[in-house]
Amino acid sequence: MKSNFGDKVSFATFAQPERAETEEEKPARQTGERFVFDFLPRDIKAHLDRFVIKQEEAKKVLSIAVCDHYNHVNYIRRLEVDDPKRAEETEYAKQNVILVGPTGVGKTYLIKHIADLIKVPFVKADATKFSETGYVGGDVEDLVRELVHKADGDVGLAQFGIIYIDEIDKLASASNMVGRDVSGRGVQTTLLKLMEETEVPLRSANDLQGQLQAAFEFQRRGKIKRETISTRHILFVVSGAFERLKSQVSKRLAQGQIGFKAEPVQVLDNEIFKHVTTGDFVEYGFEPEFIGRLPVRVVCEELSADDLYKIMKFSEGSILRQYERAFRAYGIEISFEDAALLLIANAAAQEKTGARGLLTVFERLFRDYKYYLAGSGLSQLRVTEELVREPQRVLDRLMAEGQQQEKQTLRQQAILFAGRFSREHSLELQFDEAALDRLVERTEAERMKMNDLCAHLFKDFQFGLSLIKKNTGRNKFILDQGAVDAPDKFLSQLVLQSYGPGGERPGE
Repeated sequence: MKSNFGDKVSFATFAQPERAETEEEKPARQTGERFVFDFLPRDIKAHLDRFVIKQEEAKKVLSIAVCDHYNHVNYIRRLEVDDPKRAEETEYAKQNVILVGPTGVGKTYLIKHIADLIKVPFVKADATKFSETGYVGGDVEDLVRELVHKADGDVGLAQFGIIYIDEIDKLASASNMVGRDVSGRGVQTTLLKLMEETEVPLRSANDLQGQLQAAFEFQRRGKIKRETISTRHILFVVSGAFERLKSQVSKRLAQGQIGFKAEPVQVLDNEIFKHVTTGDFVEYGFEPEFIGRLPVRVVCEELSADDLYKIMKFSEGSILRQYERAFRAYGIEISFEDAALLLIANAAAQEKTGARGLLTVFERLFRDYKYYLAGSGLSQLRVTEELVREPQRVLDRLMAEGQQQEKQTLRQQAILFAGRFSREHSLELQFDEAALDRLVERTEAERMKMNDLCAHLFKDFQFGLSLIKKNTGRNKFILDQGAVDAPDKFLSQLVLQSYGPGGERPGE
């Protein structure tokens, strides 16, 4: 501040009594005792099979890479106890991963469920955040600090976490794009340091609160705790769709055939990524050193309509479970016929966004169903082929059926009210058909529960009808539409007639 404002700025310090450290000031825990890795590759793949459909090769390669990485971590942890110097000097080429494949095929899902299984903190970010903001070092290092936050401050556990960076292909630099080239190369360089081994300060230089805390700490103690986290054992996974890479590799494969009798390489569209080499990534716009730190290459295949059907039918994370919960919250049990699921899968495949297409189709299909059927009285919804093909027509029919069912429910509630009234007051009270219809109409118009409406309309009937019973001995009363429209008038007439000469009385 003095460098900016000169001698106009002055500082005063005040001696403070010694006090116990607050939770925020306590040094970060370095234990990592919660982390135990004892999985085999087939254990990890079996877990992924529960949630991710297809991608068999990707699941196998990832399972092996994760086991290799954390088995080395186990070895180093044991060595640190027996021979710390040797543990420090032991070198290991980390099994950092690059995932290649179109959007919506399960790339993020794979890594997230691996982290869930082995119980390490997991942080996900989009590479576009770094290239667009212009922050090169600070923001990237914040990913490591976020691991500490996810580990509840346990630095020891955080240093075994997984950092996942999506849309990494957006960092590719091109010679004709100077702005992106500068940003992309800068972020690649910073990530390169993190992916290998470096110490990241737990306090960011851009964190004003952290810097103020450090200043107060220096004032009290004359020194600052410089806590760091090592990235030595953090597993880095990057992914991207790499759309331009497909045509690039196809062109290379076509040009690679030399000679008059050379047959062109026949490669299916969804198999092209399997032929990607390091040179292809470099030509795409990545630094050779950056790609070199990602030795494990995993290709995720596109999802067909049949794959999307299996995702809905068999995945534990199926969107069907999500919609079952959503409709259950409205009191509706939803179920699906296989023929309907096949139609939905075909519609989702047309979206060309992988499994995300399922959410698009479901939202479009059931948006009005949630709005109009919630609170309609409908308790069961069966998703049929007809519903998927003609959703509006089926919805109109269901709404009509639901309204009729709701009316029947309301009529029954009115009858139950009369029964309770009769039992509690030793009076026989009944509603005729016209009264029941009118009660249903008033309930819907006034948006009241049937029991509340009846209790409000007939609040004085206990006293009035008991008086009539005392005067005349009459014990049975049938209420008509007039009693619902004007209950006070109806009751007054009955009471007055109970004092006069015998004759025909309202409701008799």
